[in-house]
Amino acid sequence: MKRNRKVKILATLGPSSSDQMTIGRLHKAGADVFRINMSHTSHDKLRDLVTKIRAVEVEHGRPIGILADLQGPKLRVGTFANGPQVLEIGQRFEFHADKIDGDASGVHLPHPEILEALQPGHRLLIDDGKLRMRVLTCDGRNAVTEVEVGGKISDRKGVSLPDTILTTGAMTDKDHADLLAALDAEVDWIALSFVQRAEDVAEVRKIVRGKAGIMSKIEKPQAVDRLEEIMELSDSLMVARGDLGVEMPLEQVPGIQKRITRAARKAGKPVVVATQMLESMIQSPVPTRAEVSDVATAVFEGADAVMLSAESAAGAYPIEAVATMSRVAEEVERNEYYLSILNAQRPDPQQTGADVISSAARQIAETLGLAAIVCFTSSGATGIRASRERPTTPVIALSPNRAMARRLAVVWGLHCVVSDDARNLDDLVDRSCRIAYEEGFGRPGQRVIVTAGVPFGTPGATNLLRIAFIGADGLSGI
Repeated sequence: MKRNRKVKILATLGPSSSDQMTIGRLHKAGADVFRINMSHTSHDKLRDLVTKIRAVEVEHGRPIGILADLQGPKLRVGTFANGPQVLEIGQRFEFHADKIDGDASGVHLPHPEILEALQPGHRLLIDDGKLRMRVLTCDGRNAVTEVEVGGKISDRKGVSLPDTILTTGAMTDKDHADLLAALDAEVDWIALSFVQRAEDVAEVRKIVRGKAGIMSKIEKPQAVDRLEEIMELSDSLMVARGDLGVEMPLEQVPGIQKRITRAARKAGKPVVVATQMLESMIQSPVPTRAEVSDVATAVFEGADAVMLSAESAAGAYPIEAVATMSRVAEEVERNEYYLSILNAQRPDPQQTGADVISSAARQIAETLGLAAIVCFTSSGATGIRASRERPTTPVIALSPNRAMARRLAVVWGLHCVVSDDARNLDDLVDRSCRIAYEEGFGRPGQRVIVTAGVPFGTPGATNLLRIAFIGADGLSGI
């Protein structure tokens, strides 16, 4: 299945999209990677969904990526004895370590790690930011706050901490169990929620041990402040704009999205833009004009992928949402300004032979009008380097590693094909020409450019560049 766009689409599975037929239709409509939200998925359901996705993969003959999104710590207030309470601006409100029945003066906070970390001046946002308090004093067991934005507070509402760094990691006991189940099911990506520090990523990396890629969700101000160090330990990033928009001023989110997208491309790390991209399509068969512009902005910016959440998981029009997103992306990539925007952001190649080879391959392919860039990639590094260049020429990523081909399904512009490792240089060139022909990227008489690492099977050692003709039989010509 050959896509007519370079940007990839992630679709979240849920009640509206859990049967194999619908998953197949979502893939055909444009979904390249499927997200499984572990906040709402049991381990049995996880295994069931993975089995169905793999069956669709076999049916369509394309590597499909699977992302398991860990829930992360859910911070909530306790309960109120007499129902919801209304808090007024300027009043005092306390949070207690002791289990008390909540009232208009205070409530139990069942998270000692919060009370240990709060300091005067820190903000607490309740119920997705509908209420805001600022800490006056905190002794480690009781925090006295002043209400800055009032309103109704009720049982188990969520707590956000835009100024506070928690000493506990980003993984709960549930996340740890879900992570092990996801690795056992052989998913391709693990999304880590509410990352605050590089140590949060390092903790997960010790468990994953290369069995899956780690995608850090940037959704807290603390993560934005530590973006570079978090990115260094991550395999990919997600701009999770929902929680980011709660904990930071909304007007700052678009600029942060651009910063993360450009930093990730420079570092050669895939980046996904997520949350409320086509939100109205949960209930409507068509999106708003603003939503279309939002998706288009992410594509113009050069994001590797855009994501649907409730639109495909619980909406009334999951297939239409994916198809709409795909059409918008295709139209943007045909736009006269698209290439100039991407080219203006192209980072200089790093001072390595592999980066120089990838940069040269793009320039040669575009100058000579070649049919495709074919890169052999075992570790995925060669494919990601080719994608980082954002070439106009199609990129075919051949990998003997099926798991890596699936993981690369999230990467901009890569058409992934599982292929045996090349036996020698002639086999490498023949295989490249044949697959470019069979996959519909080249015709007899056209040329492709091949990049690989020699000796074969050496991860990350891209050091070979070769131009070859596609012969009449699909093999290499002169």
